Amino acid sequence: MPVLTNSRHEAFAQAIAKGASAVDAYVQAGYAPSRSAASRLSTNVNIERRVAELINRGADRAEVTVARVLQELSRIGFSDLRRAFDKSGRLLRPEEWDDDTAAAIASVEVVTRNIGDGEVEHVHKIKVWDKNSALEKIAKHLGMFIERVEHSGGMSLNVTSEDAEL
Repeated sequence: MPVLTNSRHEAFAQAIAKGASAVDAYVQAGYAPSRSAASRLSTNVNIERRVAELINRGADRAEVTVARVLQELSRIGFSDLRRAFDKSGRLLRPEEWDDDTAAAIASVEVVTRNIGDGEVEHVHKIKVWDKNSALEKIAKHLGMFIERVEHSGGMSLNVTSEDAEL
C-alpha cells in the first residue's frame, strides 16, 4: 500500500506503527485531542492496512526469526574460545575471528604493562557471553525440560445422581 494521500492520516498511521496510543497518534498527526475521533480513525480500513504494512516492513528490516535467534544462541552455547587464538597461543585480531567466535565474545580488554628495560607486556582479558543461559534457552525451545508443578492440599469432588445421568 502506498503512502496515504492524506498527510495527517499518514502521520497517524506512522505514530501508531511506532507504538503510540491512538489518542497520542491523533495529536501527533496535528488533530485536537479527542478520544472518540482517535478511536474512529484507528478503525479506518486504510489506516489499519497502512499500519500493518509499516509494522511488517519494520519486522522484515529487523530480520528477527526463530531460526536467527536459535543460530545466535547456538553460537554462544557451542562456542569454543580456542578459535580466538592462533597455533602459538596468541590472540587473533577480531577481524580474523570466524562469525561464530565473534558472536560468542562479549568484550576484550587489553591491559598494557611496562615490565622494565623498555619491554611492554600486553594482557588480554576476554569475556564471553553466558553459555549456560544460551544452552538453557535452546533446550527449553526444543522441549528438553519438563517443568513440574506440585500442588499441595486436598481436592474433593462431589458427584450427584443428576451429574451421573448426563
